[in-house]
Amino acid sequence: MSAAPGPATPVPVVAPAPPAGRFKAAGNALEIRDVSVYYGDVHAVKNVSLDIPTRAIVAMIGPSGCGKSTLLRSLNRMNDLVVSARVEGQVLFRGENLIGRGVDPVEVRRRIGMVFQKPNPFPKSIYDNVAFGPRINGMPGDMDEIVETSLRQAALWEEVKHRLRESALGLSGGQQQRLCIARALAVKPEILLLDEPASALDPIATAKIEELLKELQREYTIVIVTHNMQQAARVSDLTAFMYLGRLMEYNVTDDIFTNPRVRETEDYITGRFG
Repeated sequence: MSAAPGPATPVPVVAPAPPAGRFKAAGNALEIRDVSVYYGDVHAVKNVSLDIPTRAIVAMIGPSGCGKSTLLRSLNRMNDLVVSARVEGQVLFRGENLIGRGVDPVEVRRRIGMVFQKPNPFPKSIYDNVAFGPRINGMPGDMDEIVETSLRQAALWEEVKHRLRESALGLSGGQQQRLCIARALAVKPEILLLDEPASALDPIATAKIEELLKELQREYTIVIVTHNMQQAARVSDLTAFMYLGRLMEYNVTDDIFTNPRVRETEDYITGRFG
């Protein structure tokens, strides 16, 4: 395996045009402008700009430590929970800068849900896991209906409908991850962020998660961080390649994998480093 290449000047990637008519018609769900993230003196994400079209699936790929998960966590203010973290720039959602002063991070996380790498169900029943967010947010409506709808959206209802009062910890790893997706969906977000959601799962469970993402795309904008380039190729419409904290290339997924414009992108997807 050859050594990783040194840094190069990225191709301009600011505000690329959505690649298909359905994306152009729907507009952008998020507009990221010159976002930088620091952990103390460490500049982890460096002046990243890109648009995320409404109801697109956008994959972020790159080697470990390139900043993709850090960038993802900036989109719904999760980096606020890290004492040493500082975020600069703009994350525009409906024209409002989500990292601006006076913006409630709790409301941001309700509108932009997140699912983490390792399934993290609460030590509660399946029902109470899904109902947790709606309850603490005081959401109106019939709770039984909210729970069922969310579990159906996560393709889990048929597997758990007769055991809703049982502990969520008794589910398989793949079921737990889909439960976490149902829990995120229960508060009716508009955007769903997923950080390596299938990395701890077997191939069968991974396939179910990927199928689920394509179904959810009908209603949600999805941004997924993945180390699995085959997964990015299978599920995403657009792919962003990050390296050393910079966005090196952002394009239609097919073009990223068949006709990359940047040497670092080609070296990464062909396995020369990573």
